[in-house]
Amino acid sequence: SDAEIYNCLCSTFSEFGLLYSLRVCENASQAEPGYYAVVKFFSAVDASRAQSATDGKTLFQHSPVKVRLCTKLNERGFHYRSYTLNSTKCQELANYYLGFNGWTKQIILLQNISGTEQLEDEEAKLLPSRNLKFLCAVEINFRNHAVHSRGVGVAEEDIENNKDPTEYIMKLRKVQKFAVQKAVSDAFQKVLLIILGNGKVAVEYRADNDESVDSLTIEELHGLIQVNDLSWTQAQQQREEEVLSDIS
Repeated sequence: SDAEIYNCLCSTFSEFGLLYSLRVCENASQAEPGYYAVVKFFSAVDASRAQSATDGKTLFQHSPVKVRLCTKLNERGFHYRSYTLNSTKCQELANYYLGFNGWTKQIILLQNISGTEQLEDEEAKLLPSRNLKFLCAVEINFRNHAVHSRGVGVAEEDIENNKDPTEYIMKLRKVQKFAVQKAVSDAFQKVLLIILGNGKVAVEYRADNDESVDSLTIEELHGLIQVNDLSWTQAQQQREEEVLSDIS
C-alpha cells in the first residue's frame, strides 16, 4: 500500500540525513503499474550520499530501484531561488543537529498593533468587521556556541462578525501564534549551521541589514517596531517560503 511504501522509504533514506519531505505517487496510467517517490533532504550532501548508496539496489522489494538526483526547475525551466524555511522546518533542523537542549526560544515581545485599537469601544462596536494585527519578537539562543539571534514577525486576520466573542477569541489565538511562527522563522534566517566533516556542528551568526535588532534593549525594540510597522510587514511578505502550518 501507499502507507507501507512511504514508511519503508522514510526509514531507508532517513539513515542518510534529515528529510525535508517525502512524497509517494502512483505511476501515470500509460506507464507500468507501480510507484515513484520524490525525496527531499535538507542537505545536498546527504542527498548525494543517499543516491550513491541506493541506486540500483533492492531496498525493500525484489527489483532494484533507480535513484536520480533532481535538478530544481520550475515550470518555465528556470532554476528556483533559495526560499526561507518556515518555523516548523527551522526547528526540525535545529533539533536534528543540535538536540532538543541545544537551543532555546524566548518571546520578548508580543504586541497588538491592530488599527482599531485606537478607536473608542463604542465606535469599534459599530464597525461591521475588524482587523486583528499582532507583532512578535523572539530571541533564539545557542548557548553552547555563544550565538543568539532575534526575529520579528507580523500577522493579521480579519474578523467577519465583530460582535461574536467566540470568533474573536479564536482569531486572536490564531494571529498571535502565526506572528510567533513568523518571528521564529525570521530569527533562524540569520543563523548558519555548519556541518563539519567529523560530524560536529558549528553555529555562526550571519549579519543582515536589520542586524541592529539583535543589539537593542527591549525598550528600544518597542520604539523601533512602532516606527517601522509597515516596513516589517512588507519584509515578512517578501521572505515567506510557504504558508506556515495550519493553526487551530
